[in-house]
Amino acid sequence: MTLTSCDPRPVLTAAEMRAAEARVIAAGTPALDLMERAGAATVAAILAFDPPSSAVVLCGPGNNGGDGYVVARLLAAAGVAVRVATSGPPRSDPARAAAAAWDGAVEYFDAEPATLCVDALYGTGLTRALPAPEAAALARLAGAARTSVALDLPSGAASDDGALLGEVPAFDLTVAFGALKPAHLLEPARSRCGRIVVADVGLGPLDTSCTDNLRPPLPTPAADAHKYTRGHVIVLGGGVGRGGAARLSAQAALHLAGAVTLGVPGAAVIENAARLDSPMLRRVDDAEALAALISAARPRALVAGPGLGTHARAAALIDGSLASGVPLVLDGDAFTHFAGDPGRLAKAVRGPVVLTPHEGEFARLFGDRPGNRIDRARTAAALTGAVVVLKAADTVIAAPDGRVRINTHAAPWLATAGSGDVLAGIIAGLLAGGRDSFDAACAGVWLHGDLGVRGGPGLTADAMHALLPAALAAL
Repeated sequence: MTLTSCDPRPVLTAAEMRAAEARVIAAGTPALDLMERAGAATVAAILAFDPPSSAVVLCGPGNNGGDGYVVARLLAAAGVAVRVATSGPPRSDPARAAAAAWDGAVEYFDAEPATLCVDALYGTGLTRALPAPEAAALARLAGAARTSVALDLPSGAASDDGALLGEVPAFDLTVAFGALKPAHLLEPARSRCGRIVVADVGLGPLDTSCTDNLRPPLPTPAADAHKYTRGHVIVLGGGVGRGGAARLSAQAALHLAGAVTLGVPGAAVIENAARLDSPMLRRVDDAEALAALISAARPRALVAGPGLGTHARAAALIDGSLASGVPLVLDGDAFTHFAGDPGRLAKAVRGPVVLTPHEGEFARLFGDRPGNRIDRARTAAALTGAVVVLKAADTVIAAPDGRVRINTHAAPWLATAGSGDVLAGIIAGLLAGGRDSFDAACAGVWLHGDLGVRGGPGLTADAMHALLPAALAAL
């Protein structure tokens, strides 16, 4: 999927979009003008994407159907042979006005295919599966077209959570009106959208608390920088035979920080010494040893959890890391330590904390929370006072103050053992460089996703480290 943008763009729920439209209409802009703007932007996007010789526009009964009538009229004016198909007449005044301006024939859903199929059946308000005749017609006509385009959302996709309410074909292009919706970024709906273009329909300034997550800048170190001015990361590792995850984190952090120390129990020192060159190695058997290391090394970031275990030492180190107030990334076994008791975690937070759970770890820590991925991550961040990185193909990053970013710059090749450990190290390295916790999490997630894009098939967590210099250089 490609998103056209150079700046983060607002992501609005269906209710937020209705409110934004209502404000503009109340200020004097007729609803029909919004339809005309949406239709004109759609036709411009279609002609830029793949100019058709013929088109069939499927129009539903609501305002999305009204948008479709405008698209049909403007395509015809551009010389395209256009047919409109519908299951019934429009029901809203703006849609009726748009339909009245269409002077061509209106067919029913037995229409013949065309070069272009435009889905203008239902927009953001749909809460049920399409009626069977409409679903069948959409699948048939979209499948037969050279290019298929959805207006605002593919019909049958739930706007606020990206769920599919029934069978939904994959489109080549989706034109989002006014702003992105969660379904444009959240799976499985995201995969049905194809290329996404946001059409400015004149809604004015919008709420930017939730946006897409875009490529971050990477500041160049000062000319007189040395390893400690670039930041020191301490990664806490587990016992004998459990050190791989922490080593992956440490090696990733070293590409961004100036120095990295791996702290392991005495029994695991020899094992890790045989596997590491660049990261420093220190014996850390308990909370007292960790406190002494923090006092001496003055780290700017810690990582606790990857391969750390669930025994008494692990619990003491997690609690000690939180008590230190040093910026901290918690991952893996740290979520077991606080399983079912996020309130205890919230009370332990003393400084900037980033949590990086996948769905299973999130459920282990926070239980079964209602809402979509955005709602759940935002609630968890507010509850704990930590930045929450809810990992998936559509990773959601939420700050305690309500800000949210949704990341789609990623690839399925990241679904491999150890990938999350690399992400934890990347975020820690960015924290050590001086970024605040939300910015470090957003930048780290994008950069980690870029490793998946660059790595392609066969990518392993070990191989990600070799890709980091080129990914960083590209920023």
